[in-house]
Amino acid sequence: MLDTHGRAAVQPIISKTAQSLLKIGLSANQVTYIAFFIGIIASVLVYFGYPIIGVAVLWFSGFLDAVDGSMARKSKSSSWGTVLDVTFDRVVEAGIIVALALRHPEPHTLMLFLLLAISIIFTMTIFLTVGALSEKESYKSFYYQPGLAERTEGFILFSLLVLFQSHLVFWTIIFIAVEITTGIQRLLEARRILKS
Repeated sequence: MLDTHGRAAVQPIISKTAQSLLKIGLSANQVTYIAFFIGIIASVLVYFGYPIIGVAVLWFSGFLDAVDGSMARKSKSSSWGTVLDVTFDRVVEAGIIVALALRHPEPHTLMLFLLLAISIIFTMTIFLTVGALSEKESYKSFYYQPGLAERTEGFILFSLLVLFQSHLVFWTIIFIAVEITTGIQRLLEARRILKS
């Protein structure tokens, strides 16, 4: 939702950063790799008990993830870059879940993390399938389905999980509910798009 409706507000910063990185000779794919490694570092920081720094690093990774797409659109984009981008995004998210699961190995918490992972898989499966099948135009390399939880909302919810671990169960349940709602939204939109 925030990505769809709020992108215009931050796009000038993203575009300026993209242009600067292109000028120093970095490619979009190189920035994708950098964003990925920084995202993994965020998971390591969370695991070792540095939640504030971990969240800051996670958001920096997310910023670079937005920049690499802008770089691709300003230069020669590639399907391989899209595959890397989407795959690395999921690995970074999984890394945060694993880091929290290792810090909170209680059975009920692990069950909630499993349900969270399943809800993310459910939502992303619909998102990627509709993106592959839809002929609708998008500023991205495939149709980007809007929904309650997009990348920014995911980062906000991951931040809440990391920063407020004393309320981990509550925030995980909220995250699961948001993901399932988003999945249903996208499934209903997919039915409308693909039947027309």
